[in-house]
Amino acid sequence: MTSRENNVDTVKFFEENNYFNYNKDDVKFFVQGELPMLSTSGKILLNEQGTVKLAADGHGGVFESMFKNGVVEDMKRRNIEWIFIGPVDNPLAQMVDEVLIGLSEEQNAMSAGKSVVKANPSEKVGVFCLRNGKPSVVEYTEISEEMANRLDKNGELAFGESHINCNMFNIKGIEKIGAEKLPYHVAFKKASYMDEKGEIITPVEPNAYKFESFIFDAFEKLDNMTILRVKREEEFAPVKNANGTDSPETAIKLYNDYHKRD
Repeated sequence: MTSRENNVDTVKFFEENNYFNYNKDDVKFFVQGELPMLSTSGKILLNEQGTVKLAADGHGGVFESMFKNGVVEDMKRRNIEWIFIGPVDNPLAQMVDEVLIGLSEEQNAMSAGKSVVKANPSEKVGVFCLRNGKPSVVEYTEISEEMANRLDKNGELAFGESHINCNMFNIKGIEKIGAEKLPYHVAFKKASYMDEKGEIITPVEPNAYKFESFIFDAFEKLDNMTILRVKREEEFAPVKNANGTDSPETAIKLYNDYHKRD
């Protein structure tokens, strides 16, 4: 899944690199959906060209985009049974995991996810939980301080299973998810825009609301899921910051350290 801004460049990059020796017909590109951004007063913002300012609709938009672009039907024609949906910012993500597939089949689950033990109560990761008896995730922006610090009877974090956005879905589960809309979450962001006088405003503080659906809200559409705890140093090297923690530098080090053991 690409965005409107990077789709052309992404396709060009694959073409220039001969699709990294994959069969071109086996690589499908489709564009993520978008939603209007609103000002703090509830008005739709205009972009620099004077049209409605749009923002990507979150990684949960992958399901709707897959259906709109015929991706699910293409998978069914190819007799694909399991689909991995993962992040672009984790070079240690293992896309084909026979253990996770086997566990999911054994437990008759339509979805699966991987977790690592939360590094500390304030780590900015969502955590697995049950919501109304269904598998779910509480995002770090929405968890209370009390929940984040709560301990279980063993003295470990009660909500300590981090969702690292490595998700797997059975094709039947995706069809069930696609039949319903996922809820939207609100993010408060900085966004440049064109004002009533036609002037471009570049804010220094958050000034606009962005609406996103999250992939983990799809878990609640299914009856159960398999969660596999993995080692952080083997499967989780996120790139979130330019420097310091969770940066390209730390991801490269984790990647190199892992492959030195091969």
